Amino acid sequence: MMETMRQQHLNIGGEPSGHLILGDHSTTGDALIAALQVLAALRHEKIPASRGTSLFKPVPQILKNVKFAGGDPLARADVAKHIRAIETQLGSSGRIVVRPSGTEPLLRIMIEGEDHAAITDMADALANTITQSIAA
Repeated sequence: MMETMRQQHLNIGGEPSGHLILGDHSTTGDALIAALQVLAALRHEKIPASRGTSLFKPVPQILKNVKFAGGDPLARADVAKHIRAIETQLGSSGRIVVRPSGTEPLLRIMIEGEDHAAITDMADALANTITQSIAA
């Protein structure tokens, strides 16, 4: 992410997984720095923290890792089709991010949505599809 920020002359960068880099302060994601900057912005705008934090509405989130030995599971048609089906099912009330880990032979599945049980089922079913696809 930092390389893209440098190439595009950006000061703030973020990933769907939640990593956030504030280029004026660090070259890596740092939640403490991000939190302090949010508080500084609230103070600058004279917004009480109690009101500023009420702007954030958390939704249930499921994180699941699926091991794979090699190749690109995301390039498999059945996996891509399943991901699109989940995107359609979530609509505007949630989101899905599926990405390879940068450090391990894992696919990371993150699904957010209003119904915890439903997104858990979605993540489990997708993990199963991926596992079956790479075993074939």
